Amino acid sequence: MGVSENNNIQLFENKKIRTAWNEKAEEWYFSVADVVEALTDSKDVKQYIKKMRSRDAELNLRWGTICTLTELTAADGKRYKTTVSDVAGILRIIQSIPSPKAEPFKMWLAEVGKERIDETIDPELTINRALETYLKKGYSREWINQRLQAIQVRKELTDEWDKRGVQKGIEYAILTDEITKSWSGMKTREYKNLKGLKKENLRDNMSTLELVLNMLAEATTTEISKKEQPISIDENIKIAREGGSIAGDTRKAIENRTGKPVITSQNAAELNRVVTDLIEGIAEETAENE
Repeated sequence: MGVSENNNIQLFENKKIRTAWNEKAEEWYFSVADVVEALTDSKDVKQYIKKMRSRDAELNLRWGTICTLTELTAADGKRYKTTVSDVAGILRIIQSIPSPKAEPFKMWLAEVGKERIDETIDPELTINRALETYLKKGYSREWINQRLQAIQVRKELTDEWDKRGVQKGIEYAILTDEITKSWSGMKTREYKNLKGLKKENLRDNMSTLELVLNMLAEATTTEISKKEQPISIDENIKIAREGGSIAGDTRKAIENRTGKPVITSQNAAELNRVVTDLIEGIAEETAENE
C-alpha cells in the first residue's frame, strides 16, 4: 500500500489509535481494532469486530474494500500486519457500533449530510461556511479574501479543463503539478513536503504572495487554454507549463528586486503566528507610547 507509520500516535479519550500515512494517496489510515476498542471498551476487540460484521451484512460485504492490511507496531514492540482503514471507512464502521461514545460521530455525520444538502440548494452557503471556517482558524480577512478569490480562479480553470475533456483525478493532478512546478520550481508534493504538510491543502498554507502567484499561474493557464482549445492531454500539459512559467517569471522578478525568496517553508500555523506576533508587537509599542 506504500504507507509509513506515523510515530505520533493519535489519542481518543486517552486511548491510543495507531495511524499510518499513505504518501501516494495522501490519506491517513487508522487501526480498526484501536478505533473499535476506544469506542466500545471491549475486552475482546477481535470478537467484537466479528459480531459487528455479522450484524451488518452490508458492512461485511464491503469489508475488503473498506479495509486493507499494513504493518503497525504492537504493544510488544513488534510489527504485525494490521487491519486499517481511511477516514471514510472508519466513519462507515463507526455507524455499525451501538455505543454511546460513537453517537457524537453519528450525529456529526448527520449534520454534515444536512449541510451538504443545504449547500446544494443554496450554493452561497458554501462560501459563507468557508469564510467562517477560515476565521475560526485565525486567518486574516485580507488573506481570506485572496483565498476565496483563488477558489474562484481554480473553479474557472477546472471548468475549462472539463470543456477540453480533461479527466478528473489523475489528469487534474498531472496538470496541477505542471503548473505548480513551472511557477514555484517544485511539484505539488514537493511543495507540501517543504511546508511539512500531509493531508492539508497546500493553498491554505501559502502566504499572500504565494497565493497570488499561484492564482496568476492558474488564471493564465485558463486564458491560454481558451485561446488554443487543446484536445489532448499533451497539449494541455504544454499550456499548463506555459501558464505556470509566466507566473514563474514574475516570481523571479520579485525575488531579484527584493533579494529574498518568495517560496516559504512556513505553513498556516506558522504564518498565523507571525501575524499574531506582529499585531501584539504593535499593540505593545502603542501602549508604551501612550
